[in-house]
Parts: sequence; structure tokens; C-alpha cells
Amino acid sequence: MLTERLEFSPERDTEIFAAVSAAPAVFLLRGNDLQAEPYVSKTANLRRRLQRLLGAPDERSRRLNLRDRVRWIEYTLTGSDFESGFLLYRTLRETFPRTYANRMRFRFAPLMKLHLENEYPRASITTRLGRLNGRSLYYGPFASRAVAEKYMNDSLDFFKMRRCVDDLHPDPKFPGCIYSEMKMCLAPCFKGCTDEEYSAEVGRVQSYFDSAGESLHRELAAQRESASADLKFEDAAAIHVRLEKLKPVTSQAPEIARRIDQLSALIIQASHAPDSVAFFYVQRGILSGPLLFCIQSPEQTKSQSMESRVQTALDSFPHEKPRSALETMEHLALLKRWYFRGTRAGEIFLADEKGQLPMRRIVRGIGRVFRGERPENDLLEQAKVREGIMEFPITQRSSQEEERKQQ
Repeated sequence: MLTERLEFSPERDTEIFAAVSAAPAVFLLRGNDLQAEPYVSKTANLRRRLQRLLGAPDERSRRLNLRDRVRWIEYTLTGSDFESGFLLYRTLRETFPRTYANRMRFRFAPLMKLHLENEYPRASITTRLGRLNGRSLYYGPFASRAVAEKYMNDSLDFFKMRRCVDDLHPDPKFPGCIYSEMKMCLAPCFKGCTDEEYSAEVGRVQSYFDSAGESLHRELAAQRESASADLKFEDAAAIHVRLEKLKPVTSQAPEIARRIDQLSALIIQASHAPDSVAFFYVQRGILSGPLLFCIQSPEQTKSQSMESRVQTALDSFPHEKPRSALETMEHLALLKRWYFRGTRAGEIFLADEKGQLPMRRIVRGIGRVFRGERPENDLLEQAKVREGIMEFPITQRSSQEEERKQQ
């Protein structure tokens, strides 16, 4: 897991400290006793941290000192806090398989669950994933439970799927609830609809969440156009009002809130290696990486574009499959912790509904991360793509462009 290993001896501490970089890293300190627990942590300055832990002790200080207990130093240099956190998680998971979760202090991401395994499906908010091969669908991650609940409830106001949480046993004598009285539920509890009608409504809800509201927007827009064509202007105006109410609801969901089994993205972070950035790939909510991407590769041909090099790098990523629902929850917790941070470093690019990543935006993002610039506003990025304004801060000129320049 950790790539570098040094043997520590108190008599050679000055030489050992000088051989270690003063850079961010994840490290592990191990003694001669294989039964003893190692010391695992991350730091922004490895040399300074080791000098503090392994330097000559001060008798007047109560600071932790492991000078006489450590025999081996294992470490890996990192280029970003995101990389340090992910590597620390993997190291702790391998070193302390029973207690790593408590050491990481996970706060699992709130998710929206569509209970499709229920005879009469409903939606709820949870922080726990069920069986990976189950029928239920999960959407997220969200910044908080309150945000997820508001988005779910405001969205369901446009549909007639049930809000109750009990398992239903339909009885025509059941009086129903306030939602059925307000015509906001098809009322399967007292057979106010057929099972086919309720299933069709659940399908509309699923399409809505799968498309981040686009399916309902298209449906209402088509109804408005049809009403206008039939000269039913009052109906068209009412549908237009619903469309206007839909916009602020769909904007509540963060861009990263996707169906978990379809969540695919590329995260770009700074790298400790010169002239490089680090790639982290998100597949079905599972993180993999880092993969070093060299800006100026000596092996590339002059005619090879940056987009093709990025695609080649992505193709080399292993197709990670979650070993358990818990592992997926842990990766989503790490992703949520970074994504919703106020001072987020690095950039993320999400795949579209077809699973395609925005390669041209990624190329520009590589340049910004490499230069340490702030990410551009997502709306500005999308506008540039639509208008055909493509900026490539780091590009490879083809041989034909070189020939035209010489002429």
C-alpha cells in the first residue's frame, strides 16, 4: 500500500530525516514487535512530523515520542488533501480491519432511497445502503439529511406516489389520509387506483430522479404545447405555472446527486510528481486511483491530442466493483466530505446520462489544477461548450499545425 520504506535507527536520525521529503504524505511507523499496533497518520510535512515523533525527547514535554520503539518507516508522498485522505483510509482499512471505521470517523452520506422491493413503492431518506443486487435504487450523495428531505418532498409534490411509510394492505373501508383527500396520492391504501396505475406513477417518479427532473420538464412542456395547439390557453397557462415551479425544485439537488449505480466521474487533483496531475475515477460510487497523468509525456506522438491521452489513461483504470454495501457507503462518505467542503481543492467532472465524460472540459480542468487556479463556474463552462468556445491551456499541436506555423 505504502511505496517507500526506511529503517530507523536513533543513531542515524539526522541522516534519515534529511532523506525524507518535507512534503505531504501518509506514513506508518512500525516497531520490531509484529504484534504491536503500528502508528498510522497523514501529514502536510513528513520530515517535520517525523522529527517531532522520532527526534530526541524533551524531558519537560509531554509530547508523544516513539524514538525508542520504531524500527521501520513506511510512507507515500501525496499531492493533495483528497489523495492523503483516500490513501489514509485504504491504509487504515488494511492495517486495522476491525477498527478502521472508528479511526476514520465516518459520517455516511444522506441518500434518497426508492423502495422498489415494496409491493407499493415509496421514497425515503437513509444513510444506509441495502443489498447491492436488490431492486431498490439510491440517489445521492447530498450535503445533509435536511437538503435531501426537502428535495425529495418538493419533488414528490408533482406526483401522486404515496408518502406513508407502512406496508400497505389495501382495504376499501380504509378512510385514507390527507394526501388522498388533497388529490396528491393515488391512494392504493383503499384501492383508489389499480396496481397498474400506481406502478406507472412510480415509473414516472423513477424517470424524474434518474434524469434530475428533465423527464417531467419534457412531459409538461409537451402538454403545454399540445394545449396551446388546441387553443386551450387557460390549461396551457396552468401547465406553464407548474413548469415555473419545477425549476427551483430541480435546482435544489447538487450536481453530484445521481443514481448511485450510475454515478461516474473523474476527479483531478494536484500531484507530488513534477509536471503531473493525479486522476481519481468514480465508478458506481466506488473510488479508484490515484493515476499519475504526465502533462508532457515523452512517449506521446506530436499528432496525439490531449483528449486521446486522457481517454487512454481512463481506459487503464481497473473496473472496480464494490465488495460490499458498506464499502460503497465509505467511499461515498469520502466523496461527500471532499465535494461539499467550503474550500475544495481539485475539480470533478461528472459523466452524462450516456456515461460519457466531457473530455474538452477535462482538458481545461487539467490545466487549471496544474497551475493551481480556481475552477471556473460550472455554468460558464457549460455555456462555453454550447457556444463552441473551446480553450485548451495545455494542448499538443499536430504536425500539420506545426507545418503551417513554419510556413
